[in-house]
Amino acid sequence: MSKTYDSPFNSRYASSEMQEIFSPDKKFKTWRSLWVALAKAEQKYGLNISNEQIAQLEKFKDKINYDVAEKREKEVRHDVMAHIFAYGEQCPLAKPIIHLGATSCYVGDNTDIIIMKEGLILIRKKLLNVIALLSDFALKYKALPTLAYTHLQPAQLTTVGKRATLWLNELYMDLQELDFRINSLQLLGSKGTTGTQASFLELFDENHNKVLAVENDIAKQMGFYGVVAVSGQTYSRKIDSYILNTLSGIAQSAYKFSNDLRLLANFKEMEEPFEKQQIGSSAMPYKRNPMRSERIGALARYVIADTINPAITASTQWFERTLDDSANKRISMAEGFLAVDAILNLYINVADGLVVYPKVIRQRVMKELPFMATENIMMSAVKKGGDRQQLHERIREHSLASSIIVKEQGLENDLIERISNDSSFGLNQKELNDILLPENFIGRSKEQVEDFIVKIIKPLLEKNKDIIGINIELNV
Repeated sequence: MSKTYDSPFNSRYASSEMQEIFSPDKKFKTWRSLWVALAKAEQKYGLNISNEQIAQLEKFKDKINYDVAEKREKEVRHDVMAHIFAYGEQCPLAKPIIHLGATSCYVGDNTDIIIMKEGLILIRKKLLNVIALLSDFALKYKALPTLAYTHLQPAQLTTVGKRATLWLNELYMDLQELDFRINSLQLLGSKGTTGTQASFLELFDENHNKVLAVENDIAKQMGFYGVVAVSGQTYSRKIDSYILNTLSGIAQSAYKFSNDLRLLANFKEMEEPFEKQQIGSSAMPYKRNPMRSERIGALARYVIADTINPAITASTQWFERTLDDSANKRISMAEGFLAVDAILNLYINVADGLVVYPKVIRQRVMKELPFMATENIMMSAVKKGGDRQQLHERIREHSLASSIIVKEQGLENDLIERISNDSSFGLNQKELNDILLPENFIGRSKEQVEDFIVKIIKPLLEKNKDIIGINIELNV
């Protein structure tokens, strides 16, 4: 047991994959990859950098002497200069050309973009797996009638599968936004101290084309299609704000799902999976608390609140750069990713084991259906020769009386019995039962599910079939 603070994201929530992406080791190895890419590009476009120097940089790219870097940082109070020093000790031949022409943000900002893109790609994989699970669920229950609500009051009927498409559609919207962010991310490139590329222009004897070629070559080496056209010393911090807002969108969708599921658990219509040895309550052994859905909500609130950090940071950067972004950014961006990763781990786990109780759903439907079926009943009675206006008034009176005994006396809804005993309707019990089939009141729910899944979701899943079917293991 650690005697110092350990982030719950590491010990309880986030996956090892996402933790590795945002680890110090990943960051510093990416710094070295960028220094290698810079040296190769500068050599390619004419600077006096030898193959031996690059070979030495390559040899130690992933063998970081952290002890040297940490000791040096305590002396100089500058992490980038400390790591340049440490790299130079391992690569004496290349020492003179490491970081040539660059400023700290060359490695810092480009690395942030690289790491965030990797994080977004992992988020995308998990998001698609939730979509796949919910699409299967929606198709399975596409025709199972259930109460639909407006204002949390029973309104009409929908189906369990149709409701699942509402959750699914929001995730589909999130995926579209996520894909846009991934595909539009560009590196900062090699812009220099204030973004003017003055140092590189001097290195390449005022050859503008070579300066542009160098940074585009770096981007290509690092797997990006290009660099931002203009910047100060840093890439615009609005990029961070955009990315965290994208993550927040996913959190919002998951939150809505988790709230709906918690309400359905209260109705005893649906539940998240409950493991054999799981304890629902320390005081009440019979309870099956929706703890995973509650955790989704808790983490989602954190992400939604976290979006204010990069928004404020982006709006308060002075001119070409200030350093008040750094400490906040290190925490807010990483934890936004770790939290959404944790949310999707939970979402996959819950969606993969959703429990549905059709008999309870049917029972609850039948308690409310008589009120919802009154128009159908009235039309059937009119076809038998009844007076529409008179029947409307009789239904109003019967509905009011039945509502009173349900709400004030706690008795069962007897509206249908009242109508069957009212000769003005001319309908017997069997005829009324035929009208009261829940399947007659679901509209196009079943067809909407089929259309949405077949036309929109299935093609998407087919395009991404190589990343569907991952296994998630929760820590707690």
